[in-house]
Amino acid sequence: MGVEILSVSELTLQIKTRLENLFPLVRIKGEISNFKRHSSGHVYLTLKDKGAQIAAVIWKTTASRLAVTLEDGLDVVAEGRLELYPPSGRYQLICTSVTEAGQGALQQAFAELLQKLAKAGYFSAERKKTLPEIPETIGLITSPTGAVVEDMSNVLERRFPAARVLLYPVSVQGVNAAEAVASGIAYFNNTKNISHRPEVIIIARGGGSLEDLQAFNGELVAHAIYHSALPVISAIGHETDLTIADMVADLRAGTPSIAAELAVPETQELLRQIDNLQSGQERLLLGKLEGADRQVYSICSSYAFNRPLLQMQKLDDRLNSLVDLMGKTIKSGYREKVVRFASVHQQLCLLDYRKTLERGYVLVKKEGEFMTGATKLHPADDVELLFHDGALSAVISRERRH
Repeated sequence: MGVEILSVSELTLQIKTRLENLFPLVRIKGEISNFKRHSSGHVYLTLKDKGAQIAAVIWKTTASRLAVTLEDGLDVVAEGRLELYPPSGRYQLICTSVTEAGQGALQQAFAELLQKLAKAGYFSAERKKTLPEIPETIGLITSPTGAVVEDMSNVLERRFPAARVLLYPVSVQGVNAAEAVASGIAYFNNTKNISHRPEVIIIARGGGSLEDLQAFNGELVAHAIYHSALPVISAIGHETDLTIADMVADLRAGTPSIAAELAVPETQELLRQIDNLQSGQERLLLGKLEGADRQVYSICSSYAFNRPLLQMQKLDDRLNSLVDLMGKTIKSGYREKVVRFASVHQQLCLLDYRKTLERGYVLVKKEGEFMTGATKLHPADDVELLFHDGALSAVISRERRH
C-alpha cells in the first residue's frame, strides 16, 4: 500500500490541527529580539535563547493591557497558544500575557504570603495603632543616599521644624535589605537610649520594579512591623506600588513625602488651634467673672443685705412666737394629763374594797386567805375579821346554819 499523496495545504492543515490541539496553552521564557510595534497596535517579536527561537505576536487588545514595557534584550515569560500560519508555513506564539522574567514567581510568592498573613490577622484594622498627634521624634528607616531623605527633610522643615528625625540607614534592595529594615524596626523599639526612641517610625524608599521592592514583600519585614510597639508608617515606592509592608503598617503613604506630611502637624495650623483654644479659654474666664460680678451685685442689692437689723428683728419675732406656741402647747398637754389622772384616780377609788367595808361589811381571812363562803369554815377555826377601821381575831364556835 503506497503512502498517501497530500497537497501542501492538506499537509499544512493536518500539522496545524495537531500542533494547535497539542499546545493549547504554553508558557515560554526567552529574550526579546526583532521587537516591532505595528501602526495597527499589534506587536511582533521573536523569543530566543541560546538554542532556538520562535516568532510571537501580541494582538492590540492584549498589548494595551501589559504592565511591562517591552524592548529588545528583555528577558520575559510569555503565555499563550501555538498557531501555525499556513501562507508562510511558520508556527508562532499568540501571546495572552507577558511578564518580566522572575516576576511570575515573585507574584506567586506575594499572593501566597498575602493569603497567609491575612489569615493570621496581620492586616486587621483593629490592631492598627493610632499615630501621635504631635511627635517630638521620628525614626526614619531608609537608604542614606538618594532623594528620599532630602525630600522628607524638606517637608518636615516646612510643616513642623520642631520634630527631630533619627535616621537608621539601611539598604532598601538586595540580599540583606529585609534583614536591615527589620533590624531598624527592632532598634527603635528596644533601644535603652531614651533620646533614640521615637514616637513613630517611617519606612521609606523610592519606586522600583517588583524585584526592587522584594525586601518589603517578605515575611521578615511584615513580622517586624506587626510586632512593633511603635506605630509604623510605610512609604514604599510610588502611589501605584503596593507592598505587604504597606498593608501591615499602621498607615500607608503613597510616597515618602506624603509620609512626612502625615507624620507631623502643620505648624501654622497648630498655632491657629492654640490661638483658638486660648481665645476660648479667655471667653470662658470672662464669662465666669461676669457671672460672679452679677451675683455679687445681686447680693449687695438685696433687701436682706441692705437692711440686716430689720431682717434680724423679723427673725427674733418669729422666734418669740415659736417659744410662746411651744409654751402653750406644753401647758395644754399638762392640763390634759392632770384631768385624765384625776379621772383614773376616781375610778380606782370607787373600786377600793375599804369603801365597801365602811358601809358595815366585814372580810374574813383564814390562814391568809379570804373566805368567800361558809363551807370553808369549821368550829374552832381561827379567823381574822377585817373592818374598815381595823382587824380582830375570832374563833368559829359552832356549826354553820343551813
